[in-house]
Amino acid sequence: MRIAVVWNHDYTGVINRFGQSRPADDYLKTVESVVAALQEGGHETLLCEGDKGLLATLERFMPPVSQARPSGIVLNMAYGIQGECRLTHVPAMLEMAGIPYTGSSPLGHGLALDKVITKRLIRDCGVPTPNFRIMRRGTDSTGDLRFPVVVKPRHEYNSVGLQLVHEPAQLKQAVEVIVTQYAQDALVEEYIEGREIWVALLGNGEPEVLPLVEQDFGQREPRLMTWEAKYMAGAAPQMICPARIDGKLATMLRDITVATFRACQCLDYARVDLRIDRSGQPFVLEINSMPALSMDASYLVAARTAGHSFSSLVNRIINVAHTRYFGISIPLAEHASSRRPT
Repeated sequence: MRIAVVWNHDYTGVINRFGQSRPADDYLKTVESVVAALQEGGHETLLCEGDKGLLATLERFMPPVSQARPSGIVLNMAYGIQGECRLTHVPAMLEMAGIPYTGSSPLGHGLALDKVITKRLIRDCGVPTPNFRIMRRGTDSTGDLRFPVVVKPRHEYNSVGLQLVHEPAQLKQAVEVIVTQYAQDALVEEYIEGREIWVALLGNGEPEVLPLVEQDFGQREPRLMTWEAKYMAGAAPQMICPARIDGKLATMLRDITVATFRACQCLDYARVDLRIDRSGQPFVLEINSMPALSMDASYLVAARTAGHSFSSLVNRIINVAHTRYFGISIPLAEHASSRRPT
């Protein structure tokens, strides 16, 4: 089958440089590994930019064969270039053009990217989440929130801008940095002291809950996943998978994770991050609608514990999306001889 892997590496493919830019990151090795896994699965692949030329590129690579059945599918790894709700941009283009793709729709990404909407949606479903306030100025009231609190941009991902704050003067500064630097509201929520568990989901309908991953901070401070903890050498916590959690609590975690996935209308795969306080009460922090597929990412740790190789996981994601669109897995006859990405 023809599979285009869409990502964002070259930020020049826009008409104007305008609006909030996506924070720079480098995931070339991950994308190359995904392309190789698809080729190993017998697919014909194309690696292309999710920019203004995307639809013309895809039309050449996977021309329409009938109104009922496109000739290919996109594995979406595009985080966007600039503007608001950047994860929604490529899926919206593909929806408009009638091209099937992996992962959540623009709606799912939009709901998951707005941390405040996520928290309101899951609370309506009875899913516990830390108490919170939205702050637009450093002088806004925190109401009855208890310190310490976690402060983060309302619409960012990957722990960008996240801070742990212990007193009001520090909070004022943290909120003003977010409002100024990221041009968006600050989400301020009570910090939950306890264990941090990340839960990977795969599939639709009744999604498979992969083995739970615990972020073990050891003696590290602060005991939460900041951007530095994820990406600075030596700062990342150890991952324990499967997490040592008893059966009743593990069942509760799976149930509220699936409820979060459904409430935010995510598709195909996602990751839900939770904290468990000292009394054993879990709280959902947020949902990641397009979790990283790098070799050392928690999603891959969970998948390997469940018995997947990297290649089998990537090809499973493609099959999950294909089944969602067409009701069947990719027929073996559609596996084309592979070619090198361009």
